Amino acid sequence: MLKIKEAVIVEGRYDKIKLSSLIDAPIIETNGFRVFSDKEKQNLIRKIADARGILVLTDSDSAGFVIRNFLKGVVDKSKIKHCYIPQIEGKEKRKAQKGKEGILGVEGVSDEVIINAVRKSGVKIIGEKDIGENEIKKSDLFYLGLTGVENADKNRKKLLKHLNMPSYLTTNAMLTALNCLYSIEELKKLLEEIGILLY
Repeated sequence: MLKIKEAVIVEGRYDKIKLSSLIDAPIIETNGFRVFSDKEKQNLIRKIADARGILVLTDSDSAGFVIRNFLKGVVDKSKIKHCYIPQIEGKEKRKAQKGKEGILGVEGVSDEVIINAVRKSGVKIIGEKDIGENEIKKSDLFYLGLTGVENADKNRKKLLKHLNMPSYLTTNAMLTALNCLYSIEELKKLLEEIGILLY
């Protein structure tokens, strides 16, 4: 598994599932073309890019290139790297037929192809995963009143609104975003500032 400094931007859920077994890094979905009108998602991607840089890994079809080019306009050029997978004919296993252009997307190409493409992209590859003391864990969200307790949903929405992040983020997606941007200590300070009780 490759551990990289940058967060990875992919088009959808199946791409994220595929990459999560190959790359140790936060993985953010654009939800396809939805990113074009989703100002909150654009803002989140911009913040993450400023904090740690991003690697864009979209399909090699025309739709993937439209999304890639859109992101170039959203993020500072110095904070974005691009990973290109080759155009390989075929169809994904879960689909009944080939896509419009008849080529495999990120979810359909082999692990080896993806790993080689990531290595060539210029990202910073680091040693084996080692959870830092300042990383926010799922259990921290419970103790901080953001999941599994009374008012957790209200607290999460208040935090997301304060941080100008998409209000629809799942707990896991919020955790990924928070770890891109804040340490556990910084998160605690933020929660105190906006009046969310610490448990």
